Amino acid sequence: MSGEAPESFFSGAGRAAAPTRRLRVASRRPAGAPPVDVAEAEDFLRLFHAENRDSGSLQYRIDRMRYEVETVGTYRHTEAELAFGARVAWRNSARCIGRLYWKSLKVRDLRDVHTVADIAGHCVQHLRQATNGGKIRPVISIFPPDTPSRPAPRIWNEQLIRYAGYERRDGSVLGDPRYRGFTAAVRSFGWHPPREPGAFDVLPLVVETAEEGAHMFALPRDAISEVPLRHPDLRWFGALGLRWHAVPVISNMRLSIGGVSYPAAPFNGWYMGTEIGARNLADPGRYDLLPVVAERLGLDTSRPDALWKDRALVELTRAVQHSFHEAGVTITDHHTESERFLTHVRREEAAGRKCPADWSWIVPPMSGGQTPVFHRYYDTEPQLPDFFTDEDATRRALHGGPPHFS
Repeated sequence: MSGEAPESFFSGAGRAAAPTRRLRVASRRPAGAPPVDVAEAEDFLRLFHAENRDSGSLQYRIDRMRYEVETVGTYRHTEAELAFGARVAWRNSARCIGRLYWKSLKVRDLRDVHTVADIAGHCVQHLRQATNGGKIRPVISIFPPDTPSRPAPRIWNEQLIRYAGYERRDGSVLGDPRYRGFTAAVRSFGWHPPREPGAFDVLPLVVETAEEGAHMFALPRDAISEVPLRHPDLRWFGALGLRWHAVPVISNMRLSIGGVSYPAAPFNGWYMGTEIGARNLADPGRYDLLPVVAERLGLDTSRPDALWKDRALVELTRAVQHSFHEAGVTITDHHTESERFLTHVRREEAAGRKCPADWSWIVPPMSGGQTPVFHRYYDTEPQLPDFFTDEDATRRALHGGPPHFS
């Protein structure tokens, strides 16, 4: 439900720690965004008024939008339009299996927050609100959009919480190999790992604006909720020292509402167990723990037809599910969520709406054929509003390249 690539798919600033260092990277002031597409804006306003009948005159709102676009190249959404647009973007997100809950998304309107320190502080607030003592709440924090006169803030991180990957001399990686480039970059910019680096060291948050450049912020420990992983039956499992963070806050996707683009709009749902157990901890390009678990289980790993990977995958995912439940942290399983997703599809069809879905993302990475989402086709035509991967943010997150505004 977190939307991890390519896995299945959530006033007054609360201050983060002071920036560790202003990043010494090449930066230039961008020209800004192109003018808003008026036709796309009209389509959104018609959708908003169709689903919110008490919103006043549609024609007056369209005329006002057109005037703003002709004058400054963009227009400002009302608070109600922003909240509706964010929720519908989740409703339309083809890669997310957890869309049944789209109406419950808490929308934080932060369009008047412009400094890197305040943006980082609100990201910390987001984590605290979303964690909610373990009863995870879907939250989105929407910072200023791109406009023709002013580029939007950017968050470099793929997610607000991710673990460092330290490349060793022999080419192996301690931690998460996916973030070895980002880890090397923030270290070169002045980030200092713990005195004894570990496999689950939380990376700093990097926020950039055109005016201030890019700055790093250490996330406060009390804003980071993590779950130590134990197995319900295997006593040795706890000795592996595994853990995972409770809230998956995606921060590298652009929110597009009625022609207006919000590049900094971190959002979260809650985890599905397979995202952690069958992907983050299991993928060869991530923590690659299946051989370790299989060896401890005493499985024959010499032959693929012994299905040792499958057996290890199940036990690893069982440990994740068990541990989150024991810790009182919201998590769901792929069987339950598959049923709920089809409930969402039926509701959308009953409302006369299309429900776009990417089969390769909706079908879970474990026991896919045993879930009902496997055995059908889906509408693939994109719908707006929606979330889009920000390739520039992804490049920075994975490789730590210098900032670049398009």
